[in-house]
Amino acid sequence: MFDHPSYDAHEGVHLFEDAASGLKAIIAVHSTARGPAAGGCRMWNYETGEAMLKDALRLSQGMSYKNAMADIPLGGGKAVIWGDSRKDKSGELFRAFGRAVESLQGRYITAEDVGIDVSDMEIVRQETAHVAGLSHGEAASGDPSPVTALGVFRGIVETARRAFGSADLSGRTVAVQGVGSVGGYVCGHLAAAGARLVITDIDQAALQDVAGRTGAKIVDPNDIYDAEADIFSPNALGAVVNEKTLPRFRVKAIAGGANNQLVVPEMGELLRRQGILYAPDYVINGGGIINVAAEISGTYSRDWVDAKLDRLMETLGEVLDEALSTGAPTNEVADRIARQRIADARPTT
Repeated sequence: MFDHPSYDAHEGVHLFEDAASGLKAIIAVHSTARGPAAGGCRMWNYETGEAMLKDALRLSQGMSYKNAMADIPLGGGKAVIWGDSRKDKSGELFRAFGRAVESLQGRYITAEDVGIDVSDMEIVRQETAHVAGLSHGEAASGDPSPVTALGVFRGIVETARRAFGSADLSGRTVAVQGVGSVGGYVCGHLAAAGARLVITDIDQAALQDVAGRTGAKIVDPNDIYDAEADIFSPNALGAVVNEKTLPRFRVKAIAGGANNQLVVPEMGELLRRQGILYAPDYVINGGGIINVAAEISGTYSRDWVDAKLDRLMETLGEVLDEALSTGAPTNEVADRIARQRIADARPTT
């Protein structure tokens, strides 16, 4: 564990199994320097336990960086459940997961992520108070996906401003990978801004819905990397920028809501050399956790959320500008700032 390439000095990695419900879960706590570790719960049918562990570790570290860049009083953590979200969900499973969260006594706060929705979190809430993204309660804010998507859209605008010299998306073509809970909303914002869309997903119903609303062109999942587009917006799973896809991109910018888009950090430098401006994923997609943070505070305020989102977009602009002026990869600039913010929050004694 301690020499795992994605370990990165996690404070805790917790494995849970409940035979009665079939729960197999990992809760990874990367850092609580800035506050309790917060991050969503993902349900995915992993090929191996090693793939599950790697995903949990990388996502947890990403949440530490994301929460630091969003300047919210939360550390970083993530939960993953091994299973098919289309057929393996049950009330018993989510109650067992709730008990797992409760056992950490508030060091980790969970919410929705891929494969998980508000109704699932409502069941988790029956076993623990350390859950957000709820539809009921004094500070409940519901699904954070629309706020994530708004931030991603605004981040695309900021990236376009620097990649093309104009924030106007009219006539720009955006290739969108994933049109689910975040990507679907992103497509709506892009279409309203006048962008032309090329979209893909494994969910055919979602594709048809988004295409019907936006006039988007649908392509097969593997063809999205070859799309003749200005911007590639990944909004599904991670590691989509890799040694196989890199030569296929025809775009000038990559900006989307998926986590861990770079298969390895070195891809940031390779994107820079290829003339592609990359919006670091954990900066551009921080809107959802800002929304969750407002709920966790106990006094949800949309004005506070909007102000934090405004500042996050300024931070993204600062990262892009520094990278462009210094010739550094954007992900290296963002990583340095995030690590410093986390280090500054640690006790000095």
